[in-house]
Amino acid sequence: MNVSQAEFQNMKEEIVKDLIARLMEERGLAMQEAFDIVYNSRLFEKLSDPKTGLYFQSSGYVYSYLQDELNQ
Repeated sequence: MNVSQAEFQNMKEEIVKDLIARLMEERGLAMQEAFDIVYNSRLFEKLSDPKTGLYFQSSGYVYSYLQDELNQ
């Protein structure tokens, strides 16, 4: 399914917002720490590439990838 650049950006931003909120809640991080983790992760690089299709997935599914990355 093709989406416009604006739609892709909106979908990505919604997932990022959820990832940050979950990091703050589950790991007790400050907002800035959570932002830094998400935006500096390998996952964010993949999420920013529309070819991966991650932006179509649920934030819970994407968060599981972030957890894996953080636990390495």
